[in-house]
This record gives sequence, structure tokens and C-alpha cells, in this order.
Amino acid sequence: MCFRSGLYISVYGAVGFGLLGAALGAETYSDRFVWIFGWNLGRDADVPEIEKVLQEAAGSGYNGAVVSFGLDSLCKKSEEYFRRLQAVQAACKRWQLELIPSVFSVGYGGGILSHNRYLAEGLPVRDALFVVEGNTARLVPDPPVRLRNPGFEEFQGNRAVGWNFHDQPGEVSFIDTKVSHSGRASLRMENFRSNPHGHGRLMQEVLVHPYRCYKLSLWVKTEGLQPTSAFMVQVLAGNRALAPVEFPIKPTMDWTKLVLIFNSHQYEKVRVYAGVWEGRAGRFWLDDWSLEEMGPINVLRRPGTPVVVRSEDAQTTYQEGHDYLPLEDPQYSPYRVDRPAPVLRLAPNSRIKPGQRLRLSWYHSQKIYESQVTVCMAEPELAEIFDHESALLAKYLRPKKALLNMDEVRMGGTCAACQGKNMAELLGQCIRQQMEALRRHNPGIEVYIWSDMLDPHHNARNEYYLVEGEFTGSWRHVPKDLIIAVWGGKARPESLRFFAEQGFRTLVACYYDAADLQDVQQWQKATEGLPGVRGFMYTTWQKKYQLAPQFGQLLWGPAREKSEAAPPGRPR
Repeated sequence: MCFRSGLYISVYGAVGFGLLGAALGAETYSDRFVWIFGWNLGRDADVPEIEKVLQEAAGSGYNGAVVSFGLDSLCKKSEEYFRRLQAVQAACKRWQLELIPSVFSVGYGGGILSHNRYLAEGLPVRDALFVVEGNTARLVPDPPVRLRNPGFEEFQGNRAVGWNFHDQPGEVSFIDTKVSHSGRASLRMENFRSNPHGHGRLMQEVLVHPYRCYKLSLWVKTEGLQPTSAFMVQVLAGNRALAPVEFPIKPTMDWTKLVLIFNSHQYEKVRVYAGVWEGRAGRFWLDDWSLEEMGPINVLRRPGTPVVVRSEDAQTTYQEGHDYLPLEDPQYSPYRVDRPAPVLRLAPNSRIKPGQRLRLSWYHSQKIYESQVTVCMAEPELAEIFDHESALLAKYLRPKKALLNMDEVRMGGTCAACQGKNMAELLGQCIRQQMEALRRHNPGIEVYIWSDMLDPHHNARNEYYLVEGEFTGSWRHVPKDLIIAVWGGKARPESLRFFAEQGFRTLVACYYDAADLQDVQQWQKATEGLPGVRGFMYTTWQKKYQLAPQFGQLLWGPAREKSEAAPPGRPR
């Protein structure tokens, strides 16, 4: 067979691949893994594609395949899914690769949220004003939020009235009276290279009410914009981004509406931005901004996210089911927020009267980036999910190793279940629950974890995204037999040293879709002389497996000295 990299192998069958692995000096590291990502076993065509990667990996001396197939929601899977999973398992066995499941993401909570969508971390709305009309109560903005000159109809030359700034009027930003979404003008930005940083941005400060939910929208048109990743819409308060989201901007597209929601947290003023940071080419137009306070969109219903309805004077707290019907969002979706929020509906014989003013409090979910919805780690139901999914994992796979997907936990400490808790301790508690569940049903299983949330040089720190509290010291709250998958594109020698000093064993999860293996060589150098390095994992997020053979040749090929072997009796 021919690898896409140009490495030719003419060895067939499991025995042949095993012999080749030995010839490559594969015994150097106990862990020689390949990350299998981008397939969910939702179609039959997934299996041969995965098998091809597995076969090539086995021929290059790999001994394990870490797979991400939605394996923490097995109770939701179809017969077809299990048939495909069985085929992948058989392929791993045929080519002497250990199948290693990755499970239990909290930061990207899709698997857990498939059990109960309301387990998402909640952001608080406190004492929003509702006024009763007939048998419903609707939100009344208190006070109304106001954007000045949202359609750029007021301008002086190339300066938009009411906006705090836009970069270099007349050079980067221009009032355009020939192209607009509506009205007589829009704001156009181009010539990004004339700005020393490639910026082309617009900003306005807006007064808001603390602990309220807001919807921000605007219209954007692009023409030859490069890179599209430079375009962002941001809501900042202090040094904090309240709405870290991404939009699928195209280099050239007609007027498109962009919408996000954000919580104001404790802030009374926010800065709304749109534009490019480090733009290189092309142009874009902005027009018709809107900012409004929202009712209970994506309201969460679980013990840690209570709904409270009170009279305006706070003397009476009304009862759900008796005074008002359960408050739910029938169109609940953190990914679709350009829609009306539900109203509060009164129950028959309610004590609430027409025209009455109410104060409502609730919690809502919020998307981060393109699709991330974080799970609350403090809700007791999580332990039940970990347990029954671990039992199913044992039933179908009997794994000897597993990887915990406990990375990038970007929300927490904001709902009633986790508010005020030590976030480092809570993270450690959640990880221990996962490990205990796995070992309850798979005795002796070795457990790996992505490194960032336990790494003070990475994400184990203060002021991390929308987290109230900090993850500093999280590494002190997990068992020492946890194996840390230190990850990244660029090498992190300080992280590898840190975990070695703390007595943890490590797996180096590197590559990250680069054009070559220069970063991998730096990772290799960073491991020299460090104890407890078990091996490496070829880690691609874009199905780029072309360099997997060279990765193996570099790290455990015949040219590599075997000086990394661990002392007798010490795990590698």
C-alpha cells in the first residue's frame, strides 16, 4: 500500500504490521496513539474511512487509537451506530491497535446535554420587570437600552455620529451613501493594511442593567474579505468578553444578519464592537444595529436554576402551577436566538392581577464560539449520567484506557448549584466522579485527561472566559494516577516540566494540523530528561493524517535512540 506521505509499505495483515512496528523501534514509548476525530458513526461510509486511517497508523508503529464517537451518550444510539462501532472495534483488533474512548466533556457538553439539555451552565437574570396584560405577563425593558445612530444615518463627513470610535475615518472607515442595508447610509471598512495592526473596527459604549439578558444584532456585507477569521463581533465589559462567539463569515456575501445574546453580569456599561483585527484585504459594510433586553429565552429548568416570580414590592413570591404556568421555552436552542422569548402565562385562579407589575428571575444558557455549550459541574444528575454511561462503555467496549474530554470549561460558578463554590475544587470533584464511574464498571482502567484545565500555564487560572471564580490549584484536587495529555500546536515545555514536578505521568498530544512536523520536533526536545513521559499522540482536528507516518518515524523510528526507556518498575 502507499501512504499519502510517500512512505511505501508492502506488509499485509496484523502479523506483518506488528513486525513492522517492532522494526521501527516502537517499544520506545508505551503510548503511541493516533487521535480519530471528525466521524460520529452516523453513516456507513464512516467505517471504511476510519479503517484506512487505522491501517496506516498500525503500519507506522502506532499502538492505540483514541476515538471521539459520542461515546458518552451510548444510551441514545441506534442499532446502526453499534454495528459501525463493532466494525471499528474489529479493525482495531485486526491491526493490533487499542481502542481508547474519549468521553465526558463538560466544556463541550453535547453528550451530557443529550441526556438533559437543561444541565447547561446558567447565567442569572435578576428581577426583570414584567407587566400583566390579560392572562400573560410580558417583559418591559427597565430601563430601555439605547444604541445611538444604529443605522449610520447621522454622520459628519466619514465620521458616524454617536459611536465612540471607528478606525481611521476617511482612510479605513467610510460613510457609504451608495451601499446600505436600509436607509441612506452604511459604514464601509477597507484598506486594513494602512492600520499598523490591520484593524478596521467600530465601537459604542452602551448603558445596561446588571444581570439581564440582551440580544445584539447587526447586518454585514463582505467583498473579498481576507481572512474571514479576522472578523468579530464582541461585547466587552472591563477586560472581559461577555459574548465570545464566532460567525460563519464568507469572503464575499450579501447582507447577512448576525445575532448573539449575552448576559450583562454585574456590569452597568458594555462596549459593543464589530470589525476586523489583523485584516489583510477586501472590504465589508455594517448597518442596522439593534440591542434589546430579552425575556426568558433558553430558560433553564433544573434544581440549580430556579425560576422566581415576585410582586414588584418583593412582599409576595408566587407559586408555579398555582399562580403561573411552568415557564419554559418551547423553542429552546442556544444556537438559534433570533426569535421572541416566551411570555409568562398565568394559571386559572391566579393571585396575580391584570396590570400588576412583577419581578422575574431565571437562568439562561449561552453559546460560546460556534457551538460550545458548557455543563454545570455541580448538578447531582451528572453523577448518574457518568455511572450509567460507564456501565454501557464496559458492556460494549471493555476499554483498558479512556481519555476524559475535560478541556476548555469556559463557564461556571454562575447558577444556584455552583455559585460561590471553589471552581478548582469543583472541577476536581467532577473529574474524580468520572474516574470513579469508569473504574466501577471497568476495574483497573487507566484514565487520561486533556491538560489545560489542570495547567497553570494554560487555563487553570483566574478570569477565564465567563467563569465566576478561578481554576487555580485545580491540579491539587485530582488523583496522581491521572495521566495528563499535554496538548497544543507550539510546544509547552513549561507545562511538561510542571506536571513532571507534580508527579504526574504525561502523554504529549501534538501536531495540530500544521504543514510540517517542526513543532513536533520541539515537543520531542522538550521531553528530554523528563520522567513519566509515556509517549505521543498524533492529534489532528481536521482529518489531516498525511503526516502520521513521518510523525511515527520521527518519534519511534529506527533512527531514534532508545534512551527514553523508563527505569525498571516505573510506568512509562
